[in-house]
Amino acid sequence: MLDPAIAQLLKDDRRYPLEAYIFVFEALHYAQHSLGLGTECPSEPVVALADDEEPGPQRHVTGQQLCEAIRQFALEQYGYMTKLVLGNWGLQTTGDFGEIVFNLIRIGRMRKTPHDRREDFENVFDFDAAFRQEFRIMMPEPD
Repeated sequence: MLDPAIAQLLKDDRRYPLEAYIFVFEALHYAQHSLGLGTECPSEPVVALADDEEPGPQRHVTGQQLCEAIRQFALEQYGYMTKLVLGNWGLQTTGDFGEIVFNLIRIGRMRKTPHDRREDFENVFDFDAAFRQEFRIMMPEPD
């Protein structure tokens, strides 16, 4: 069952589907646990997006760090289709990641420090450059 706060958020702000929120939340987990990004804030527990996730010590990740983790996570998950998948979720710029993060902060599903700003997510990287991968079809050498 969908968390009521998330359900209300999706009603109030229709720019991004649930999949986009889940993806950003999973990318945060990837940043903290797979990439080891962030500084530990043991006094505040992580608020889980889903009921089946376990709260634990929060590791604060900056907007720029999260954008880079999202880039790496997206490429790992979707490869050549990354830009298309993110675009289908309404994610066109790194600023969209910030919008999602601050929506999750507003409903208490993510936390921020006094220094975190929505602008921290603006123009961190260019989607075309970040998600366009070289793809060449190589013809076999003649024998």
